[in-house]
Amino acid sequence: MEDLFLPAINACIVVLGDIGRSPRMQYHACSLLEHNCNVDIIGYQETEPLEELSRQHGKCKIHCLTPVPDVNFTPKLKLIFKTIWQSLSLLRALFSINRPKFLLVQNPPGIPTLMICYFYCLIMRSKLVIDWHNYTYTILALSMKDGERNLLCRFARWLEYYFGGKADAHFCVTKAMQMDLNNNWNISNVIVLYDRPTSRFQPIDLYKKHDIFMKLSKSYSQFQAETCDDLEKMGVKESTAFTQKLHNDIVQYKADRNAILISSTSWTPDEDFGILLKALEAYENNALQHPQDFPNLLCIITGKGPQKDEFLGKIGKMKWVKVSFVMPWLDFEDYCTLLAAADLGVCLHWSSSGLDLPMKVVDMFGCGLPVCAYNFKCLNELVKPHQNGFVFENHQQLSEHLNSWFEKFPNNTNTNATKQVFIKNLQEFQGLRWRENWNTHALGIFNKYL
Repeated sequence: MEDLFLPAINACIVVLGDIGRSPRMQYHACSLLEHNCNVDIIGYQETEPLEELSRQHGKCKIHCLTPVPDVNFTPKLKLIFKTIWQSLSLLRALFSINRPKFLLVQNPPGIPTLMICYFYCLIMRSKLVIDWHNYTYTILALSMKDGERNLLCRFARWLEYYFGGKADAHFCVTKAMQMDLNNNWNISNVIVLYDRPTSRFQPIDLYKKHDIFMKLSKSYSQFQAETCDDLEKMGVKESTAFTQKLHNDIVQYKADRNAILISSTSWTPDEDFGILLKALEAYENNALQHPQDFPNLLCIITGKGPQKDEFLGKIGKMKWVKVSFVMPWLDFEDYCTLLAAADLGVCLHWSSSGLDLPMKVVDMFGCGLPVCAYNFKCLNELVKPHQNGFVFENHQQLSEHLNSWFEKFPNNTNTNATKQVFIKNLQEFQGLRWRENWNTHALGIFNKYL
């Protein structure tokens, strides 16, 4: 393919959030760098960005926004103060970079991002490109008493509608959102750019699974093997709660190993972990009644966010026998590997607009991990029930899936047959990665508009 960006041009990506936890925008940056762009990324840096970006010292520069100070104001005044602070911080960062040929902004959050970026592009004669992940006003409505009828939500929607419609180009994450932007926002030039896994998300062999279990066992007791004084006599070189390496370096699963359930979250209101807790409580009760048929279940929840402490308090009160929890904070490489080492993924994202798709499922599929996902309007664009995973709408349905999947684990003939169907379909999904998908759908759009 002929390279679009010759000679090198300047591009800017704006994320009014943590850059390290904005994978899609980081992937955009990596793709632009591959096509000879100089990329400035503006956002908060609470976690480490991708190593690929850190290595590009001359071509990729990260400009950190100043965090909003904690002030003792009323909620409304806090919101006004936050908006003003972020506006000034964003403007300062924008005018500190070389003039970009185009500016790619993530929405949400759209306040104050869309307005500031629009006027900046107007002044600097840069092109404005919006990547629609969801809608700001629907997320805002989650915390409002009157929901979307709230005056602030209606004002947020108007801002998104007015300034969003002025962009030169648009990406979105689903066909359903493309249709909604066309029919209800009068934005017709929207290109669907599905999230796809990068090459970092891959299935792994048992040796790599053992390595990640060994690494995590140094920090988390849930991965440690029960003490055994005669491991040497048994021919075991090293052991975890799930695997063991023999003296001939052959790695094998333990016959009575626990099962691993994994979920990733930002701990925000659009994920109801109460559903998972109730489903696991039902699993616990069922497993206690039939202990020979159901394994102990380790539930791994990764990520950090505003509701994590509340959830930790709830599980701290539980005295379960068959279910345990661990909430590690992992670097990107370990996160990819642990997804591939798990037995089943759970996604509780339900979408405030019903129009976006959870990237965590894309990551899990990239690793060959089947998923139980909360069902909403456009989820079928990603999760195909009984083809690559399961869907549920309440804790009873999730519990049924858990009981069915883990009954007589790992030797259930029916489950293993279903797993083979999932693996085949997921291999087809893995055939198209982010890089190829971006080159097919996004590169031409930049060429057309820029």
